[in-house]
Amino acid sequence: MKILDKEKKVSVFFESMRNAAGRALLLDYDGTLAPFRINRGAARPYPGITGILEKIIEAGKTRLVVISGRGLDDLIPLLGTRPLPELWGSHGGERLFLNGTHETAVVPERLKHDLQRVSGWLLEKGWGRLLEKKPLSLAVHWRGLNERDIAGIRMTLKTRLPDLVNGAVLTLHEFDGGLEFRPSGISKAQAVDRILGEMPSGTAAAYLGDDLTDEDAFSAIKGRGLAVLVRETLRDTCADLWLRPPDELLDFLRRWQAATS
Repeated sequence: MKILDKEKKVSVFFESMRNAAGRALLLDYDGTLAPFRINRGAARPYPGITGILEKIIEAGKTRLVVISGRGLDDLIPLLGTRPLPELWGSHGGERLFLNGTHETAVVPERLKHDLQRVSGWLLEKGWGRLLEKKPLSLAVHWRGLNERDIAGIRMTLKTRLPDLVNGAVLTLHEFDGGLEFRPSGISKAQAVDRILGEMPSGTAAAYLGDDLTDEDAFSAIKGRGLAVLVRETLRDTCADLWLRPPDELLDFLRRWQAATS
């Protein structure tokens, strides 16, 4: 993929946004607003991010939403904005409204059993230190391991998946730094669809993300807004635009804030 004339695309988008019927800024967290860390609890936003997000929120002209693979209890202390924006956690399986209402997807009993089986098997393999138990899924993190160990874990997980779970209920998704067992039907694409479905026709919208798990959101916003890959190096993507963090990301957010002030 090669994106031509980045500045022209950005300028046209912000010019069209000034008179839009609504504005929606949808943001991934890890790898987008914050750099990856081996210690996931240390993944704080890039310097300057929190302040510019607060200005956009305070202006009151943008529906600002953070959509993360993290559970909400994990995400909120890291984000640090006051007030909080609208939050969707667990790849859209959790939602925190601005009024404080918390909505969580219903987890079928069969899925709970599948997750418990996978968790027990991972512990038996001695991978407990790599395991993260989320509200609706399980993730295995290998950031910081050597390539040989990563390849072995990846192959083992993908080979054993059919024996561990029913693919119609639980599926395996690769992300930057690991693999995640997640319920079928829960994705960032569904979150994007719901958010934009609640917005007026003619809304100017953008989704910013970095990971493979953001590709479904990029696809969902196609034809309805701008899909922006935020990443140090370019990879194959269906995004419309590529920004390098943190400088190009901050510039984009500052231009958004200026266009809505």
